[in-house]
Amino acid sequence: MKDAGLSIDLAGLHFGNPTMLASGILGYSAQTFESIVKGGAGGVVTKSVCLKPREGYANPTVVQASCGLINAMGLPNPGIEDFADEIRKAKSVLNVPVIVSVFGFSTEEYAAVAKRATSAGADALELNVSCPHVKETGSEIGQNPKLLANVVRTVKASTGRPVLVKLSPNVTNIVDCARVAEDAGADAVTVMNTVKAMAIDVETTLPILANRVGGLSGPAVKPIALRHVFDVYEEVGIPIVGCGGISGWRDAVEFLLAGASAVQVGTAIAVEGPRVFRDITRGISVYLRRKNVGSVKDIVGLSHRS
Repeated sequence: MKDAGLSIDLAGLHFGNPTMLASGILGYSAQTFESIVKGGAGGVVTKSVCLKPREGYANPTVVQASCGLINAMGLPNPGIEDFADEIRKAKSVLNVPVIVSVFGFSTEEYAAVAKRATSAGADALELNVSCPHVKETGSEIGQNPKLLANVVRTVKASTGRPVLVKLSPNVTNIVDCARVAEDAGADAVTVMNTVKAMAIDVETTLPILANRVGGLSGPAVKPIALRHVFDVYEEVGIPIVGCGGISGWRDAVEFLLAGASAVQVGTAIAVEGPRVFRDITRGISVYLRRKNVGSVKDIVGLSHRS
């Protein structure tokens, strides 16, 4: 839906509304991106991609929990060389920002993937430094201030594109990580990635996921993500993209009030389909009119009034 009050500018990019597809859900092809945008999303974030093809973990990789989904996919992807074609296709058919999620096993790999994504047309990069179930990358970088700062600086210098950093809740203090990202030149932070979790089969007595541990997403993590957004907003000056358990317009508004300038939606798509974006934006629009507020940006951080 077109509503001037819903449009936002974030990290130098313009979005028709404050919703985005979160990385990890339907994020591998231009065709699925197009369905997401037709469903009402203001932007898309791709599945995380690295330098070379990666198979990920053996099945089972996803388990349904009563409160959401636990996944341990292992970051499977075709590698940036093949995925560059999908980025180009997406840019040719979409009229929304395309943000490419990248990861690597070293600073140099992050930069190489980001440069290739940029040359293919990526409008911005989201650095996945917080995957909770891949031992050799992701969370290790996100939990190490020096490594995190180096990755952000290097990617910024090598691409010139806006850089978002996706932060982990599985750290001692997420605010410290946000500060490091900001000081290193990040244009925004995405708060947050999934929470470490697991499920056990009582009949076999074994963990259900092949990797044993995965990341929990969905309604259960919303209060955690909301609190982290609230805390980060008070300590950093760059925009925040809220992510975690958003399935309706009330959830989205809560994140905006807590300090997020935009929100990402992932797990809810499995239940509602792409239409969830339109439902959320319509609800936000009605809320703004009911509160006699002109635009989304006018309610960002409003819950911090003393």
